[in-house]
Amino acid sequence: MLHLYLKSLHIIGFVAWFAGLFYLVRMFVYHAEAADKPEALRDDWKKQYSAMQWRVYKIICNPAMMITWICGILMLVNTPAFLEQGWLQTKLALLLLLTAYHLYCKGIIRKQEADKSTYTSFQFRLLNELPTLFLVAIVLLAVVKDLLNFVFLFLGILAFGFTLFFSAKAYKKFRER
Repeated sequence: MLHLYLKSLHIIGFVAWFAGLFYLVRMFVYHAEAADKPEALRDDWKKQYSAMQWRVYKIICNPAMMITWICGILMLVNTPAFLEQGWLQTKLALLLLLTAYHLYCKGIIRKQEADKSTYTSFQFRLLNELPTLFLVAIVLLAVVKDLLNFVFLFLGILAFGFTLFFSAKAYKKFRER
């Protein structure tokens, strides 16, 4: 029964974590676009976006990431045999990469706050698709639990990623018209 409660909290945690990451990077887009606003508005908007970004990062992303990791680790403590399975080792590697992405976003907040970010709003839009790839890969891996099938699924995910990239480029062209 404990395992099911931990799994439930783990799922709630990662749903909130991804929601926070999606929203955070979307605000990076808006923050970058604020540079194109009239000077009278620009500074106020940038300050507002910085404040909002920190709130999302500290109030949503960080606690959700911690819940995800803590409940996941407790599930492994409860059922250590899972650690021997290849799918879980791959999932943990993806989670480490996702955590690195999370921390990278913190650096972006600091750079935008100091007006030192070199990303364009379009580059942030592309960066916003990265958690989608993590989400799809991690969920498929956790559900399928077969590494060989996951390789094929991951190739499909990469194809999906390229589709997202080209869709974003097409949308950019459409918006510029």
